[in-house]
Parts: sequence; C-alpha cells; structure tokens
Amino acid sequence: MEKGFTITYEYEGNLYVNTTNRCDFNCEFCLRHNTASSGSIYTHNLWLKREPTREEILDSIESRDLTQYRQLVFCGFGEPSYRIADICWVIDQLKAHGKKIFTRMDTNGTGSLIHGRDIAPDFAGRFDMVSISLNTDTAEKYDALCHPALEGSYQAMKDFAREVRRYVPQVMMTVVDTIPAEEIENCRRICEDEVGAVYRVREYIKD
Repeated sequence: MEKGFTITYEYEGNLYVNTTNRCDFNCEFCLRHNTASSGSIYTHNLWLKREPTREEILDSIESRDLTQYRQLVFCGFGEPSYRIADICWVIDQLKAHGKKIFTRMDTNGTGSLIHGRDIAPDFAGRFDMVSISLNTDTAEKYDALCHPALEGSYQAMKDFAREVRRYVPQVMMTVVDTIPAEEIENCRRICEDEVGAVYRVREYIKD
C-alpha cells in the first residue's frame, strides 16, 4: 500500500477501517487537531492522500486474519457515513465470502442529514452495533463544541439514534469526559430515557 495510506489498523483487539477524512464537524476535542504528531494516532498516519476505493477497503480487510479481532470498526479520520454506500458494499462482500465478524460503525450520527435521506435502513443486517457521539446535552452547547457545518445537526443526530435502533441490535451513545459532570448526567438521561440506547463516557485521548 502506498505511503500515507492507512486503510486498516489494529487497536485494543479490534480492526479499524479508515474510510475517509471528510467530516461535517470540527470538534474542539478532535484528534485531528493534534498537529504535533502530523495527525498520527496509535502510531498510524490516518490522513489520507486520497480516499480508498471500495475494492481497496475490502482487500485491506481481507488481507487480515479476522479471527484475531473482536470487532471490525468502520470509522475513519472523519465521518464514515459519507461512505455509507461503499461500506455497505464491503460488508455485503465480506458476508458473501463467508467472513464472519462483529461489525460496528463509530459515527457522529448526521449521515441522514448529509445524504438528505434516511440512511438507518442501510444498517439492517449489516451492523451489529452503532456508536453515536452525543457529546453534550443541548443544541447550543453542541454547536459550540462540535461546530457542525449543517444546521439542525443535534436534532438530526438524536433522530438517527432513535431510528437506527429499529435496525441494529446494539446502539450506543457517547460523550467525552471533558464536559462537566452535570452535562454528563444530563446526557445519560437523553441517551437512556429519550433514545433508549446504551450510554458510555469516553476518556479523552490526546493522541
């Protein structure tokens, strides 16, 4: 694979898939702001010179022994739902080739807003889990923290979280532990009471 073109990488027993650098957010806490390491995390440079084709993504995944990993995680040094059609194709090909592994997407939850259609049904039969970044407890704080490019992103994220629960067995919503304790607790109520998802507080990672 050409230099500066990391498609798959290992982390904590999972195989991560770097699908895109495109993102509709500019979050204050994002790893992309780590310029000291030239955008490297976990010893991998995830800045892509170009987006990999769906065939390159599939080839990179299938070059690995998938039995060695707990999960196959579609993420990207960006927002993976930009590539939802290609990701679905890759998962369908893996299944057609008899490859079995727990599949997850880490997303900011705005894919339906990005594409102008409800993408939640695309997850049916393909994903075992979706992890959605809730981040904070109000739209105003969300806009200040995440700087979304698209208007209405906070509500769109919560709507997607509720909708995707119809199609995916496990839906998780997360916050980073940099927000105040009161916000963390308010987010718990949003996640569990409003959406009905699993709640997780993530540790802030500098690099």
